Amino acid sequence: MFPVTEQPVGPAEWLTMPDVAERIGIPVNRVHQLVRERKLLAVRKDGVLRVPADFISDDGVVKHLPGVLTVLHDAGYNDDEALRWLYTPDDTLPGTPAAALRGNRATEVKRRAQALGF
Repeated sequence: MFPVTEQPVGPAEWLTMPDVAERIGIPVNRVHQLVRERKLLAVRKDGVLRVPADFISDDGVVKHLPGVLTVLHDAGYNDDEALRWLYTPDDTLPGTPAAALRGNRATEVKRRAQALGF
């Protein structure tokens, strides 16, 4: 098991579905499709479906996020649990898996997500 602090840190910024669509230049219904296909994670906050801004890059969805979401889902994680895991600081990364996906540690995040299924 990897050392993990107890209190998860949430995303600093949330985007609504129309905000995501505008940022990556696709129709809103396509953003909803990405969520349905588990290529993007969205949760309801105050009754509105929102996506962590960290999951969106200049090119679209952060490159390795869909693969990590698939692995977490296959390990039995629901969306809220996956979000919690992605934002729980891990001293051995260091930082959160969500931050590591945006950096050069995406392979390590995938490896750790795969280990959760065993």
